[in-house]
Amino acid sequence: MLAAAEALSGDLFLIMLAGGALVTAGVSAVTDWPVWIDGVVFAVTSISLLLLVRPMLLRRFSAPPPTPTNVAALTGKHALVLEEIGAHAGQVKIGGEVWTARPLDTTEVYPAGSTVIVMKIDGATAVVWKGS
Repeated sequence: MLAAAEALSGDLFLIMLAGGALVTAGVSAVTDWPVWIDGVVFAVTSISLLLLVRPMLLRRFSAPPPTPTNVAALTGKHALVLEEIGAHAGQVKIGGEVWTARPLDTTEVYPAGSTVIVMKIDGATAVVWKGS
């Protein structure tokens, strides 16, 4: 039951308890010890698995955070204003590429030569903000 529940949770906690139960069942089948010793075997085995094996498995199977690519990678980058940016016109240079741009706040105007931050890409237009 613990192993089946682990398939739903995926955090490698319940499977460690299932391992402890499996070891305890094996020890109980081979020996004729009292039930309280089975409880001790379960506790020691489960805690050992949780403290020793689980961290190694988490490191091994954890996925690295996804790396943004394409236009998603441009968000947060600094850009150089090539042409004055207003509500309906403007150009910036982002990482060697020229993009049309508009300000995040349409009431603002950014002069050529200033540096802005790319907030998002809307179609083929960089939405930028002066920042502080």
